[in-house]
Amino acid sequence: MSFRAPVRDLLFSLTEVAGLDRLIETGAWPDLDRDLAGAVLEHAGELATDVLAPLNRQGDLNGAKYANGAVTAAPGFRDAYKAFAEGGWHGLAAETQYGGQGLPKALELAAFEMFHAANMAFGLCPMLTLAGIEALQAHGTERQNALYLPKLISGEWTGAMVLTEPQSGSDLGTLRTRAEPNGDGTYALHGQKIFITWGDHDCTDNIVHFVLARLPDAPAGVKGISLFLTSKFDVADDGKLGARNAFRPVGVEHKLGIHASPTCVMAYEGARAELVGELNQGLAHMFTMMNAARLAVGGEGVGIAERAYQHALAYALERRQGRSAWTGEASARIFDHPDVRRMLAVSKAKIEAARGICLSTAVAAGLAEHAATEDERARWKRREDLFVPVAKAWSTDVGVEVSSLGVQVHGGMGFIEETGAAQHYRDARIAPIYEGTNGIQAVDLTGRKLSVGAGQAAHELVDDIRADILVMAGDPRLAPAVAKLAAGADALEATTAWLLERKADRPADVLAGASAYLALTGDVAGGWMLAKGAQAAARGLTEGAGDQAWLNGKLNLLQVYADNVLAQAPARAAAVTQGAEALAALDERALSA
Repeated sequence: MSFRAPVRDLLFSLTEVAGLDRLIETGAWPDLDRDLAGAVLEHAGELATDVLAPLNRQGDLNGAKYANGAVTAAPGFRDAYKAFAEGGWHGLAAETQYGGQGLPKALELAAFEMFHAANMAFGLCPMLTLAGIEALQAHGTERQNALYLPKLISGEWTGAMVLTEPQSGSDLGTLRTRAEPNGDGTYALHGQKIFITWGDHDCTDNIVHFVLARLPDAPAGVKGISLFLTSKFDVADDGKLGARNAFRPVGVEHKLGIHASPTCVMAYEGARAELVGELNQGLAHMFTMMNAARLAVGGEGVGIAERAYQHALAYALERRQGRSAWTGEASARIFDHPDVRRMLAVSKAKIEAARGICLSTAVAAGLAEHAATEDERARWKRREDLFVPVAKAWSTDVGVEVSSLGVQVHGGMGFIEETGAAQHYRDARIAPIYEGTNGIQAVDLTGRKLSVGAGQAAHELVDDIRADILVMAGDPRLAPAVAKLAAGADALEATTAWLLERKADRPADVLAGASAYLALTGDVAGGWMLAKGAQAAARGLTEGAGDQAWLNGKLNLLQVYADNVLAQAPARAAAVTQGAEALAALDERALSA
């Protein structure tokens, strides 16, 4: 099934929902306007559709290969990577002084959604390079930036995040990889790391690893972790590559999905490395990469949902089975069966909701740096911080849900690998796990994020939603759905208050309700995104501008979302406030077979 990059939907979400104009108005990006954004997305869509998407299936079937201590990329990926790098896509939002284009992260995120939709396994490689670029821009020395950033931004080299060890997954305080001083300002890394995405490959001449390790005399736990940079080949002061460094892949994992993304086991055997940032501040520095990667993974969830949805829609429009309940046609397209159309409509609505959340998070990040006043910058920073765990977790859950519905739309054929629907489901399943599991995102949301200013960011979110509701409720085309959004905002406000009351004295109650609270936050924020899109569409319909059927679809998708998602807000709220007691009462005996 062919893939078509959703350029029109993305540009609409970026401009009418996420608020690209706010970024333009700051003047921080002098060349940025709607026309430029559209042109960038058009070019990204062409690369995604024509180059990356055709490799997706064969990448799944053939995968990356490990042999003789080296990893070979899946067939066609090396040439695709060359085209990607030559297009300058690594540098879209990078600093201009090192060869980047200096555009906002929101535009980069929109482009990368299409890359992930076209070929999720491929998209992971540049996504992690972007995270390394951010880490160096924030914490690198002048020398490190001068040597490494131009190569990473140009795509001549790639980057990898190196955190996990066999005994140390989400609890990084237990990691054992050690960094021994060499006496010349460099360090020798010793240890084994696992789950290292694109840790080795043959697409570039060099790969830069950003590694968490601890010095021999470092404090125990997370306070003794430092961040180090080590590359596959030594890099001289003039930028030329030297001898092979002392780390290597010892295998690749055999996984449920993303087969063309090499997930490496890496051995560090005295690898020469240099410190990034300050000693024993590695976890804080790594979170520069992690926060960027978490939002990027949220966009990845939207992308794989879009790919699965397009696949399912095409099948539903082609497959004929049974009589249509609406037209009476015999041997009708399954698209004309109400339950199939419901699955497709809910999928489309949730994709647009998740897309709006992710792009709004990226816009907030830009405004947190460039809004006019200190108070505005602080407010947008609170919004960014609140939305990052929601963007990551809620959007990747949408990716799994929509890809599962995609299999369901196919019926029995969806369970057969040859149709391709199953690949999207298998690929999507990793996104709620890596870059911090979705349970950890929920703990972050109800812990650190709600702790700031007694839930100030959550209260501001509810206030902003209600302010828009006051305007939208006056349009009869929007009013029925907006009433359910208002009820959702009420539920979000009430559960926020409930959690804040219990944070100090009953932390287990907060943790028990954390995932349900994140789901409720995503449901309500997603409804707000769709409502803003429907409001813009209604304006276009009134003015007679644009594709009337497409604009009408935005209004109908809002109503579908209100009926199928926002209507469940009371149940979501009950799961937050009423689930802790039963969980506490269950022990391993009650849950054993």
